[in-house]
Amino acid sequence: MPPVLNDTATIRLQLPADAGRADRSYEIVVGSGVIGSVGPAVAATGARRTVVITDAAVANSHAAATADSMRSSGLDVATLTVPSGEASKSVAALERLWNEMARLAVDRHTHVIGVGGGVVGDLAGFAAATFGRGLPIWHVPTTLVAQVDSAIGGKTGINLGAGKNLVGSFWQPRGVIADVDTLATLPDREFKSGMAEVVKYGMILDPAFFDWLEANAGTILARDAVALRHVVSRSAALKADVVERDEREITGLRAILNYGHTFAHAYETAAGYGTLLHGEAVAIGMVSAAALAQSLGRIGPDVVTRQEQLLRSFDLPVTVPTGAAFTSDALLATMARDKKTVGGRLRFVLPTQIGHVELVDGIDPATVRSIVGG
Repeated sequence: MPPVLNDTATIRLQLPADAGRADRSYEIVVGSGVIGSVGPAVAATGARRTVVITDAAVANSHAAATADSMRSSGLDVATLTVPSGEASKSVAALERLWNEMARLAVDRHTHVIGVGGGVVGDLAGFAAATFGRGLPIWHVPTTLVAQVDSAIGGKTGINLGAGKNLVGSFWQPRGVIADVDTLATLPDREFKSGMAEVVKYGMILDPAFFDWLEANAGTILARDAVALRHVVSRSAALKADVVERDEREITGLRAILNYGHTFAHAYETAAGYGTLLHGEAVAIGMVSAAALAQSLGRIGPDVVTRQEQLLRSFDLPVTVPTGAAFTSDALLATMARDKKTVGGRLRFVLPTQIGHVELVDGIDPATVRSIVGG
């Protein structure tokens, strides 16, 4: 990848070759103003055609800037736009993209550029993985949750009525370019939602990072550029390290990235996609996971309290919305379809202390019911 502007961090995610691609390693570039480097980076691969997949929220801003960067580098660009929101992670939206790509006569040398949040990244990545049996994909994440989490690691997918991300594939990008300047336009609720995934990294891997988040919550909420670069680059580096060691969740290590997510996906599904933002559900899910860990004697109340206080400092919810008609039967049924569940046995990622979690299975459903209530 060619040089980018000053004040950047570059994280190299190292992956072994496979039968389909000799070099699957790639760089995650984090900085201010780096969106202009997308075109040179793609052009450096020898590509000539690109398709930008984006959503309505950023089509005329960040996606347009990305397309301009590619045109300036001599690349042909077509842009496909999907509606904003979780509903676009669907079979219907995917089929529309496939048909549009067929109409454009997209070939296997065309590079796909996903510009937007986690929904766009998951959808564009799955479209790239499946159309023509696999197209190169680049991610230009424009939300905090996408920059620190979903754009990194190659997970793609769509939702079904039965649950989130039940259909998808592993499809690693050629590169990730995270411009923290795009976060300036992010609505407050979306920005705060992304901080749940950031807190997650402190809880599962890095107690010093957790301490730093506690000390700098106000500066982060003010969207200080220096603080944001640290938030994104440290989170990206932590995730990259896990992906390098367990790309396809074979050893169980990568499962730690799903801390709080078994509860969160159940809350999202029960509430109806879009009612809770993903990060909001993750925040509630982490509180539930910590409560479960405490009930099993794995952590003390001090860990539960520190996590909850940090989540509250970012104005994140720590309980399910008032009036939400969540029943324990419905929630447990959704959890039973979670990808970490094996042989019908519920498995959860649970903390033993701040900075360390473990994958625990065989938990009595009655214990889980006591946590979710209903």
